[in-house]
Amino acid sequence: MPQMMPMEWTLLYIMFLATFLMFNIMNYFTQSPCQETKTKKSINTNKINWKW
Repeated sequence: MPQMMPMEWTLLYIMFLATFLMFNIMNYFTQSPCQETKTKKSINTNKINWKW
């Protein structure tokens, strides 16, 4: 591989970069958005008076 011209290294880098970007973009856009529920879950808090 050391005998490759610099232009071929650049094209190889561009090919791998384009493949990586396309893979990430496809994974990003194929995810379906999660449906937010309208009901709010209430958090139960117990108030405790500490007597030391």
